[in-house]
Amino acid sequence: MLKVRNAILHVFDFETGGTYLSDRELDLSERPTRSYVQRHLRKISSSPDSRHGEFCEGSAFAEKIADYFAGREEFVALSQEIGLYFWEELRKSDDPGQCDVLVADFEDTDEAAARAKASGTTMGQALAQAMVPDTYDAPPVRRFATILLPRKQAFVHDLRNVEGQASNDVVRTDAALPNPTQKVESYLMVEADTLQISFCDKARSIAGRDSYIIPDGLLQCTTRASSKEVIGSVTKIVEDVAEEYGLTPAVAVSQAKAYVAERAQMGETVMPQEIGERVFEDAPQMRESFERKAREERLPEEVPVRRGAANRMTKSHCIRTDTGIEVTFPSEYAQRPELISFERDEDGTMRITLKGIAHIENR
Repeated sequence: MLKVRNAILHVFDFETGGTYLSDRELDLSERPTRSYVQRHLRKISSSPDSRHGEFCEGSAFAEKIADYFAGREEFVALSQEIGLYFWEELRKSDDPGQCDVLVADFEDTDEAAARAKASGTTMGQALAQAMVPDTYDAPPVRRFATILLPRKQAFVHDLRNVEGQASNDVVRTDAALPNPTQKVESYLMVEADTLQISFCDKARSIAGRDSYIIPDGLLQCTTRASSKEVIGSVTKIVEDVAEEYGLTPAVAVSQAKAYVAERAQMGETVMPQEIGERVFEDAPQMRESFERKAREERLPEEVPVRRGAANRMTKSHCIRTDTGIEVTFPSEYAQRPELISFERDEDGTMRITLKGIAHIENR
């Protein structure tokens, strides 16, 4: 369960040059408001696009957020400082775009239970066996988050009364906030207990230079690749090694994806080296080739991957043949030849065989 402790919305208008910083928090007793905030927070909490980092020495924001978590800084005041920072930075951009800033303090009990499952403790092992993480009263994971919500133009109806007659019209507005299902490109989260950072940002052209205003400006933090970037690099290395040694790349990559999904079920980190060991466990030369390429790519020793994000990235594998045929199958099926097999004929062409099919539907 995700519980929002505090939330506030600050509004920018770059066309008129107006900034509207709220002095009051959002009314979370209103269900639509609470649901909207929760869904955005849940989405960024499980996003595979999140990069990770730690505060650099001398970061002013690190002191601010530490004071906030210690109760020495007020939520509204801190949110307004953050709002002013984004206002000043975004209006320097060549194309700021209309946006609002959502700031929130929230707790995630599901995350706490998932960590307990993966901790290796007796309680964690019991939870893993029982598959009922919500029964463990673990302290919730508390985070402070800021999201840039890009506004979009939309057309709405306008109800009027002209000279005593009902007159409905169509008007355009740029006040429409993104749907909770829509991907946002710029956000940050700081965990209360560890001050670990997760963030996503895009390059903005400021004074002719590409700038990242979240990690370099506001947070002043280090940057590690996102789980999506690392897993993408790993699967590309697996594919290259498989091709180099004459294996079927589709099988090798799907095996790598299946292993990532398996690891994410047990914990929150995946080690790239273990992926190579699993996929090429019977081929020492291929393992060495994988390890060499992984070192050249400077892949981290481990990468955090949450279960939901891992499922989205690795649940299925899609291949396309040079004859225009596409096949999508669960990644784990690559290790089940009784369901799907890949064979190479004497003339060098490949044959894909789907087995055990009782029914076919048109999609």
